[in-house]
Amino acid sequence: MEVREGRLGGKVAVITGAASGIGRSSAERFAAEGARVVVADLDAGGAQEAAATITRDGGEATHVRCDVTRAEDARAMVEAAVERYGGLDILFNNAGSATSPRPVEETSEEDLDRALAVNVKGVFLCSQAAIPALRDGGGSIIVTASIMGVRARPGFTAYAASKAAAIHLARTLALELAGDGIRVNCLAPVATDTPMLSTFIGDRDPDQGRAAFVSTIPLGRLAAPADVASAALFLASDESAFITGAVLPVDGGRGI
Repeated sequence: MEVREGRLGGKVAVITGAASGIGRSSAERFAAEGARVVVADLDAGGAQEAAATITRDGGEATHVRCDVTRAEDARAMVEAAVERYGGLDILFNNAGSATSPRPVEETSEEDLDRALAVNVKGVFLCSQAAIPALRDGGGSIIVTASIMGVRARPGFTAYAASKAAAIHLARTLALELAGDGIRVNCLAPVATDTPMLSTFIGDRDPDQGRAAFVSTIPLGRLAAPADVASAALFLASDESAFITGAVLPVDGGRGI
């Protein structure tokens, strides 16, 4: 990883769900562009390994274990960033919980509760905890939503509802925080080639499940974590200084 005084030079970023997938790719990309990164994840070992990799490659990173559904964890995560790096400029609410495809009448209350807890409550709590630090110099909050939060897909009622709620939460925050110079935007990825993909495929044959998703994407492939990381980098950087309340599809045309 080549580290340079790049698009995020001098900025401090907290990324949740950063031990793998989109979060890890984004942590590495942000660090390569000059950010000091707090790698936050429920998987403490994975977060530590991701931060160590960034540091070994010349970037600057630390790690924290964080359950985004717990307010005390969210506060501790932000405190770690402020204590270690002196402030906070970027919060990337990327942690998410997926559901396997099933009819609505077979969707359990537990599935719904988990999707709402991580994908909505987690965004709320982490954003709430970060606002005082972000307010000091303005900043950017990014939310990983989903194209399923924009365009419905049968079989994913709980997940799609939670991501639609996350989008409206982000838009509400964008209006409320604009006066403080804090921008809030969403990413809406299509199915992405990460460990979470197996949950979306469920009991189907893996190859057939992947093919089913790809068949709905005009550009003919799944999203790669790097695709989403590139979009997150744009929303984190000053290049998007006049963008707030937006939902940026990273979907290969799925939402058209």
